[in-house]
Amino acid sequence: MSKPFIRNHQYNLIKKQAALLQNACNTVSDPRVVESVRYSVHAAVIEAFPDAVGHEKQLLGKISTLKTAGDFQEYLLSLEPYMAEFSHVTDNQLKKLFPKNKKLKVPHLATIDYRYVTYLGWTDIATNKSFLVYHLNGQLVGVEGKSTPTHKKSTCFLCNRHDEVALFSAITKSKPANASADYYKAIGNYLCVNSDACNKHITDVSVLETFVRDIVEIRRES
Repeated sequence: MSKPFIRNHQYNLIKKQAALLQNACNTVSDPRVVESVRYSVHAAVIEAFPDAVGHEKQLLGKISTLKTAGDFQEYLLSLEPYMAEFSHVTDNQLKKLFPKNKKLKVPHLATIDYRYVTYLGWTDIATNKSFLVYHLNGQLVGVEGKSTPTHKKSTCFLCNRHDEVALFSAITKSKPANASADYYKAIGNYLCVNSDACNKHITDVSVLETFVRDIVEIRRES
């Protein structure tokens, strides 16, 4: 068996594409339309893994052969051993990411299944602060921001679901070369209140990575 190579957001994308194909198999009578859906689903999955080789491509490509509900279930189960976990973190690691927050409340890490994590996110209701932790360019980075409840549903900027969100705003650490000493810029986006649900639906990390880069000063390895 090859080493794990499927990240959580990629697994979510596969599930989404599998659901599209399963729906077509169940509801579309024209075989030409079903075959068209098979082709587009296969292409979308393979495109999400530009570095896949040999056995990995073969495993992923099986999605285009699925027909019955049992086939789809077995296929998704067969992918689970190949899921790459989000690197396990400790309380001390999280506290080092947010050194100015002396009373940082961290999530209960022992209960987390890291296979299904794209980012770690949690909110301290007492301080109205939200925290986001992500692996970027081989580094564990943290973003701390203000969480403003909206008490309504809107579109999350990470998973694109319409669900209950809060406005997550953080101050960027990067400044223009000619900026004054008191310069600051805040970046805000609507983020799912429930980070577990967000992690179950996120299919693309490009927006997440852009957001983190805009906020955090990434140290360059020498």
